[in-house]
Amino acid sequence: MIATRIRDQVGLHLIGLFAAVGLYLTPLLYLLMIALRTTHGFLTNPLGLPHQWDWGNFVTAWREGSMSEYFTNSIIYTVSITVLDLLVSVLAAFPIARGYWKYSNALYLFFLAALFLPGGLIPLFTEALSLHLYNTRIGYILLNVGTGLSFFFFVGYIKSIPREVDEAAAIDGCGYFRYVFTILIPLIRPALATMGLFIAIGAWNNLIGPVVFLANPHLWPLTRGLFTFYGEYSNDWPLLASAIIIVMAPLVVLFVVLQRFIVKGAMGSAIKQ
Repeated sequence: MIATRIRDQVGLHLIGLFAAVGLYLTPLLYLLMIALRTTHGFLTNPLGLPHQWDWGNFVTAWREGSMSEYFTNSIIYTVSITVLDLLVSVLAAFPIARGYWKYSNALYLFFLAALFLPGGLIPLFTEALSLHLYNTRIGYILLNVGTGLSFFFFVGYIKSIPREVDEAAAIDGCGYFRYVFTILIPLIRPALATMGLFIAIGAWNNLIGPVVFLANPHLWPLTRGLFTFYGEYSNDWPLLASAIIIVMAPLVVLFVVLQRFIVKGAMGSAIKQ
């Protein structure tokens, strides 16, 4: 009886697992199928299997879409935004998590309320113009730093670290910034990897930001460069699909590299939320 129940539960879990995998992989496989087809073959039968695998679409998409320049811009923006966002979030989360500021709870509620406010592209655009940050690399990076979610994530994770670590470091004469960079940051590496991945995904896939804040084509990231394959009356869907896969590939590699830290970071942050 017990063996039958266990077998039924395993079967249900396997069915759910295969259903979830199919739900996520089907759009990706269809995108890959489009990328490997010729334009004529896709327009003739959009849902059919390709009769001729055209791997040259990736080379053509890279060359015609100026992907090398856009790829470099995306790396610069993603790395800069991720590092600055993590640094600002850690420096803000640590004193509030420990209650070292007099009004830590009020500041925490203030940041929490800010999450429910809209992004406000028009105020940001006006601010960028007034500060001469519009259509500049530095301006685009600064305008995209500060998601807010990483701050709350780090507050919960830092609360799981014993306060005795702070006291021992203070007794040894460790200063604030030395403590943060030499002791605290190594202790929260799983949380940094987890939030760094989410921030990097948001920065890499950002489409509205480049459209609003970057007018110079030489400053566009990869996502903005996808518009190269959109025409006024027609679109080159195989090349567009190839370009989308090129944009997506670095994030997949990054996720595979950091996946072992993601679960650790999420579990650590949930301990004392």
